[in-house]
Amino acid sequence: MLDRRTMLAAGMAAAGAMAAPAIAARKAAASPAFPKGFLWGVATAPHQIEGNNVASDLWFLENQQPTIFAEPSRDACNSFALWETDLDIVKAMGLNCYRFGIEWARIEPEKGLFSQAMLDHYRALIEGCRARGLAPVVTMSHFTAPRWFSAQGGWTNPESADLFARYCDRAMRALGAGIHNVITFNEPNILLLLKPMLPPQVWDIQKLTLETAARRLGVPKFLSANVAGVEDLPALQKGLLAAHKAGKAAIKAVRPDLPVGFSLAMMDDQAVGKNSLRDAMRQELYGAWLDVAKADDFMGVQNYERALWTDKGRLPAPKGSIVNWSGTEVWAPSLAGAVRYAHEATGVPILVSEHGVGTTDDSIRQSFIPAALADLKKVIDDGVPVQGYCHWSLLDNFEWIFGYKVKFGLHSVDPLTFARTAKPSAAVYGAIARRNAV
Repeated sequence: MLDRRTMLAAGMAAAGAMAAPAIAARKAAASPAFPKGFLWGVATAPHQIEGNNVASDLWFLENQQPTIFAEPSRDACNSFALWETDLDIVKAMGLNCYRFGIEWARIEPEKGLFSQAMLDHYRALIEGCRARGLAPVVTMSHFTAPRWFSAQGGWTNPESADLFARYCDRAMRALGAGIHNVITFNEPNILLLLKPMLPPQVWDIQKLTLETAARRLGVPKFLSANVAGVEDLPALQKGLLAAHKAGKAAIKAVRPDLPVGFSLAMMDDQAVGKNSLRDAMRQELYGAWLDVAKADDFMGVQNYERALWTDKGRLPAPKGSIVNWSGTEVWAPSLAGAVRYAHEATGVPILVSEHGVGTTDDSIRQSFIPAALADLKKVIDDGVPVQGYCHWSLLDNFEWIFGYKVKFGLHSVDPLTFARTAKPSAAVYGAIARRNAV
């Protein structure tokens, strides 16, 4: 006599047998090629590669004592002068996209003073991309802002959203015709992500850095997007959220068809054991931004690692893991996990606007890139709309408070001659892009 459990099992087995050919057919139909028109790019940030960004807030903070910065940016990679060289390298790699930023501090070095020469410079860069068959993905604010802006409280100033919108309007009127996608803000949640990671003394040094800058300028408050005190984070997030909406509206007013979004720093957050903090951490780190992204044209995902959350907190890297410069686990599937969650939470198309590994051992990067992209392809095959992939970074560059110690580049840069030298990982990535398949 068959009981209910046996009948249920038999029914499930029959259903599975019927579904098996459909599943097999779906897998067989999955092409190894990425979608037609997929963007294969590299990402950079203006302050990190251009050099001598003397009107910016971070230049001011770098060149004082005390400071949270290990060293100043100085000439960086001299890309302000060598942008054509950089574009030639991107094209020679077989890529079809370049993600870069325009520098607000160069375009509006003093409040209300806009530089036509700097707008012309960035227009030439955009046109240079187009001439080489590279889609320009342009970031409006990659952490930096004009010094005058941060000296009036930065993104916590009630005027900040309107000022950002005015800058976006001016930039779009001069540059908008040639742009492929716009990212308003790069990782506006970065300090939320770092809040549980950085020890108290680092936050103390950041606060001292900002207090010193304010005292030098004789202002009540100096604040930047990626250097702030813990107590500033709520107001900072509120200001950035408002500025994204205002900036997007200004961009759309000039070019309604231009896809606009922002990029978010996202880990592949995984639950471990009972009562994991994962969902609570996701809400804290990304929640407000994921809600806003639902109304955008796309969202940029920037992933470098996974986070294993127990009910107590985040676990360290598993024993025996391959690790990056800071001792964090290098785990290739994290990109796919972050992209899948970002789309589930927002419903919008995803652009991988940054992904890479900080290491002096390029063999890690050579293995990491194809492994991560193979997993990303599986996510695409499952129906997640991924527009493209931009590897961080084209060049070894100025890595913010850590200076030039950390190496993320596909190319090394001589600090005296500025000669660019390809690492083996550049050829690995370029080959994938050329064949549009791992």
